Amino acid sequence: MLFSPNSLGECLQEWGDLEKDYQQIQETHRLYKQKLEEVSKLQDSCSSSIARQRKRLKELSVSLDECRQNGGPGSVSAIEEIQECMKERPNVFFEMEAFLPKKNGLYLSLVLGNVNVTLLNKHDKFAYKDEYEKFKLYLTVLLLLFSFTCRFLLSYRAVDALFNFLLVWYYCTLTIRESVLISNGSKIKGWWVFQHYVSTFLSGVMLTWPEGELYQMFRSQFLSYSLYINFVQFLQYYYQSGCLYRLRALGERHNMDLTVEGFQSWMWRGLTFLLPFLFCGHFFQLHNAVTLFRMTQLPEWKEWQVLMCSATFLVLFMGNFFTTLGVVYQKYKNQDKAKAV
Repeated sequence: MLFSPNSLGECLQEWGDLEKDYQQIQETHRLYKQKLEEVSKLQDSCSSSIARQRKRLKELSVSLDECRQNGGPGSVSAIEEIQECMKERPNVFFEMEAFLPKKNGLYLSLVLGNVNVTLLNKHDKFAYKDEYEKFKLYLTVLLLLFSFTCRFLLSYRAVDALFNFLLVWYYCTLTIRESVLISNGSKIKGWWVFQHYVSTFLSGVMLTWPEGELYQMFRSQFLSYSLYINFVQFLQYYYQSGCLYRLRALGERHNMDLTVEGFQSWMWRGLTFLLPFLFCGHFFQLHNAVTLFRMTQLPEWKEWQVLMCSATFLVLFMGNFFTTLGVVYQKYKNQDKAKAV
């Protein structure tokens, strides 16, 4: 309970206590700033040391290859031992750099400027990752309900535009959050990141498609596609989260690994039942691309959005289908190698 002085003496006593408190706050803040400067110097020292190590390891690797070609049988075993140890270094450096400030990539620099987005402790990193997963799950459920409403209950261009605007905002937000997570040690990369940029572009084109005969011809198919894709994404987020939790508990996955709108090698145990749903979604994208391309052959075709959406759906199909197929092929190939051994 706060003290409420009633007399001058009590007020003076309270002021004296406040003065002592104020001096303590100043000293604590001075110490805090001093530690911050020390941390900043340590960060710079670590970053430059890691860069030097990488450069020297690269030079040493070239020298070892030359020694391997010119050396005798006795030196080969020593060279192999050194090279085996060197293979572990990149992963160790990656873990270290996850806690060090780094220059933002082009996309984050354009969106946020030169702001340091590196979180300095594991709790904050995991909390941000957990918030990202919840954001995807909640928005997927919202988009599922919204697409159902547009498909079966409401048929207004303004409501469709609101739905497409929500898609643009959702995918834009995902790309920013994923870039921040990558800066903090998440290993999501390749197509599973790039597809969100493609989806943002597609949603933007759909948003600008004016009301007309061709729009109405494709509207039901697009909303059915959105309904199906959001349903599949809900299944993925739900089951991938549980699978990642178990694998992290067993020490087989990194704490910053994320759910994705696709299939990765770590999902092989327990999540292969999702593959038919994923491939159906991929072929739905191909069906959309073909349908839109056929529309360009009609005499009513005027809007540039028709051809642009067709090309974008084709890019999505090819990226999703061949990336997923590559993961499945690689997994079977590794299993065959293991059996051979």
